[in-house]
Amino acid sequence: MNEPGKDYIEIIETKYRYAYGLDNKDWDLYRSIFLDEITMDFSSYSGVPGTTQSADEWIASCKMLFEGLDATQHQMSNPLVEIKGDEARLRMYIQAEHFLLTSMGSDSYALGGYYDDQLVRTEDGWKIAAVTINVNWNRGNRHIMQLAIEKKR
Repeated sequence: MNEPGKDYIEIIETKYRYAYGLDNKDWDLYRSIFLDEITMDFSSYSGVPGTTQSADEWIASCKMLFEGLDATQHQMSNPLVEIKGDEARLRMYIQAEHFLLTSMGSDSYALGGYYDDQLVRTEDGWKIAAVTINVNWNRGNRHIMQLAIEKKR
């Protein structure tokens, strides 16, 4: 029998590993939280429609960006969890700071909003099946994101 309190904590900790993996460039940890195939929708940030792809493809694209940045810090709060059997929905506020020393404007870019995620219980614990980010605000030099990718290349 599943324990609702235990599931709640494990679901939230899965999302916290999302932030920790990105901010520390711990790609093994970051990969461990996803199903093999995931749906990622960052259209409110990028304007590009969400896609279903392999988790490995997603991680490769994250490496291109995050390894080019000098530092990041993703802070998440106010989790709302709905559990229905072996599936769950998690909504959390996000504030993400990104830093890159540059001579082209501000060295930082921040955004805030919330994640709306779908998770599935597996033999290895809760895994993320889908992530949607909903950006409510941003500030700073968005160009550092592209500069970080170019730096990594």
